Amino acid sequence: MKKNIILMGPPGAGKGTLAKKLISFGLVHISTGDMFREAIKEGTELGKLAKSFIDDGHLVPDDVTIGIVKERLSKPDCENGFLLDGFPRTLPQAEALEKLSKEINRPIEVVINLDCDEEELIRRVSGRRVCKNCGAPYHIVNMKPNKDGICDICGGPLIQRADDNEEAMKVRLQHYVSQTKPLLDYYAKLGNLVSYNSLMGSDKLFDEISEFLKK
Repeated sequence: MKKNIILMGPPGAGKGTLAKKLISFGLVHISTGDMFREAIKEGTELGKLAKSFIDDGHLVPDDVTIGIVKERLSKPDCENGFLLDGFPRTLPQAEALEKLSKEINRPIEVVINLDCDEEELIRRVSGRRVCKNCGAPYHIVNMKPNKDGICDICGGPLIQRADDNEEAMKVRLQHYVSQTKPLLDYYAKLGNLVSYNSLMGSDKLFDEISEFLKK
C-alpha cells in the first residue's frame, strides 16, 4: 500500500475530511494548520508570529513551517506512514520537503490533489464552525450540531475562525492560485500526482482513493 502522502487542493476542498477517513489505514494525519492554531492558543512566540499572518489569510514564512514539519515527520508515530495536509504550499517548501523526507528515510510516495470550484469553496469555508474547547468541526449547512451553537461532544461554544470568512478566503485563494497551484506541475513531473473531483462526495471520494492506495 502507498503511504507518506501529501493532500493538496484549495482551502475548503475537503482535505481534512478525507484525512480523517484515511487514518483508518494507520496513517498519521499531520495538519500544519492545527500545529499553528495550537501554538496560537498557547501564546508561544511562533504562535504570535503565525497569528499575524493567518488572521489576514497570508502564509506563514517557509523557514518556520519547514522546521516544524521536519521535526514532526521524524517522530516514531510517522514510521508507518503519514498524511501531510496544508504543506507544502510553495515551490521552495516542496523542494525542501523532497530533500528532508529522503534525509529521514520517509520519502513522499503519492500526492493526492482535490479539485473544487471557487463558489463552492467559499460556501464551505464561510459556513465552517469549530468548538472553542475541543476543536470539533461543524458546518451551518452540512454538519449542524444537535443544538445550535453548542458542541455535541463537550458542550462548548461553536465559533468561526478568524480566517473562515469570505474576505480572508478570497485572499487565501489568491495565494493558492499564485503560489500553491504551480506545485501540481512540479509533482506531475515527478510522476506521483493524482487528481480527484471533491464534489463527488466524501464517501465516494474515500472509496476511490482507497482503491488507488491499495494497488
